[in-house]
Amino acid sequence: MGGPGAVFWMWAIAFIGAATAYVESTLAQIYKEEKDTEYRGGPAYYIEKGMGQKWFAVIFAVAALIAMLILMPGVQSNAIAGAVENAFGIETWITGLIIVVLLGAIIIGGVKSIANAAQIIVPFMALAYIIMAIIIIAMNISEVPSVFALIFSSAFGAQEIFGGIIGSAIAWGVKRGIYSNEAGQGTGAHPAAAAEVSHPAKQGIVQAASVYIDTLLICSATAFMILFTGMYNVQDEKAVEGTDSFIHVGEFNKGGLTGDEQMTFAKSIKEGAAYTQYAVESSLPGFGAPFVAIALFFFAFTTIMAYYYIAETNVAYLFRGSTEKVFIWIAKIAILVAAFYGTVRTSELAWAMGDVGLGLMVWINVLAILIIMKPAIVALKDYEKQKKEGKDPVFDPRKLGIKGADFWVDYNEERKNK
Repeated sequence: MGGPGAVFWMWAIAFIGAATAYVESTLAQIYKEEKDTEYRGGPAYYIEKGMGQKWFAVIFAVAALIAMLILMPGVQSNAIAGAVENAFGIETWITGLIIVVLLGAIIIGGVKSIANAAQIIVPFMALAYIIMAIIIIAMNISEVPSVFALIFSSAFGAQEIFGGIIGSAIAWGVKRGIYSNEAGQGTGAHPAAAAEVSHPAKQGIVQAASVYIDTLLICSATAFMILFTGMYNVQDEKAVEGTDSFIHVGEFNKGGLTGDEQMTFAKSIKEGAAYTQYAVESSLPGFGAPFVAIALFFFAFTTIMAYYYIAETNVAYLFRGSTEKVFIWIAKIAILVAAFYGTVRTSELAWAMGDVGLGLMVWINVLAILIIMKPAIVALKDYEKQKKEGKDPVFDPRKLGIKGADFWVDYNEERKNK
């Protein structure tokens, strides 16, 4: 799936993605609304208020609901089920039922303790995950130069063995980079709007930093564990799982390969979390597969919870009153069905559906922020100016000539009256 070169392009997209994340999250803050003591915002909100195009905002909201409730939850649940099956031998449909029960307890039963516990554990699991990667790198420290050489050479097709997959490396690096750090999707803009800050640029900067943390730390940790242990696959995905093969590179002469020989062994491993599990297991037998399965459960499960929150925000945008409540229930049932279905389908199908959902949101959102990015840039300049003056930056859209930021106008009026 793109080979080692995809790692380089994943890094590259992180730098572009950080700027995108800043713009969309700052816009979400500028044009957010307060509803029932909660802040709501996201692409649908800033498209309507920033562009003045309600129909375009509705298109994004509908696309987000399709992606969050149907197309993308299965990617996360499929990863959980595959990792748990590989580590503990539990059938995927059983894991699917467990996910549905836990998720249902949170979004239907209102058992917030499960969600709170998961969100508390995730940062510690992320830290443990990075430490695990450092340990594996340390155990293979002599391979550092060759691994980095492999990443860069295969990214640009410098080696004949990877020359044919340079396009694949770019495509997979970009797609997985965006999928991981969410930059450009608009999904990160929804929780960004819910944050309580004195200036929109503050949250935009935080979201931009999160792209670097996610891609350059967490995703790189995964990539390094796989590459340093040689558990990557550059052959056809239909190859027999678990078999070794090699690619022979040399000069073609008289019907055969001659000259300097280059053999690269590649294990055909089932696509998904198994790559990482085999990588850690090869260095720490008996520990790797269970550890990755548990870490992945918390990462992916909290992502599904975030998908529901995003879906609920877009339902709130599209509907009001009793109609909203009906569609909230439809959203709850839909995401539970999608999460279970993801556990019993192939990872190829799960990712294919996920990519469609990703594309739906990215194309609409990126087009929108290219058109209405100016308020985010103005907000950043205002933030930097106030910081240089030694102030705690406060946002006043009227002074900056930003229209449609009704929440901030009301917020500033309330502050003056206190």
